[in-house]
Amino acid sequence: MIRRLLLLLGLLAVAPAAARAQDANALVGRSSRVYRSLSSLTADFVQLIDNPMIDSAESRGKLVQAGPDKLAMRFTDPPGEAVIIDGRSVWVYTPSTTPGQVIRMSVPSGGPIYGYNMLAWLLDRPAERYTASYVQADVVGGRSMDVVELVPAVPDLPFEKAVLWLDRADGIPRRLEITEHSGATRTLTLSKVRVNQSVPESTFRFEVPSGVRVVDQ
Repeated sequence: MIRRLLLLLGLLAVAPAAARAQDANALVGRSSRVYRSLSSLTADFVQLIDNPMIDSAESRGKLVQAGPDKLAMRFTDPPGEAVIIDGRSVWVYTPSTTPGQVIRMSVPSGGPIYGYNMLAWLLDRPAERYTASYVQADVVGGRSMDVVELVPAVPDLPFEKAVLWLDRADGIPRRLEITEHSGATRTLTLSKVRVNQSVPESTFRFEVPSGVRVVDQ
């Protein structure tokens, strides 16, 4: 009787994990629908770039997004740096590495800005673009997560895999980790996430600092 009870308890513990493992596509699909339904998302972020060829670099700041084509990442460390997508142009200002200039690129038509907008990169039509598999359950910032791995199923994506920590309560990712073909990894961790708040249009306006040259690419 004791043996049967222990076996039953073991099966009950394994069953939820097995169900989640079989449901990776459903988890990512839910997060994609939640993400696309948001009018805005605001969060504090910590970004870690780990490159085996150079030293790791950690940065932090505030991220604001409204729709697929507007994004503002304003850094407090390194201070003053920014990546702004205003719907027409992408502005990349990194005075700690390229002082005296800001890069401006045209926004491509027909879709979100991949690369700089990691959320859109991974949650725009994921069923068409990735093969999903369940990794494990985890906790980030005291919140329960389902961890899912995405492997590109279409050519020309510049990374080997991505891992998403999806919040069980609201479906919004709290951590994203991308492994590039070079072996470098980029991890973005979000905290203090707020959604559907009113965002001033000025949030997505980049004001070129005095004396800074605009370089078009």
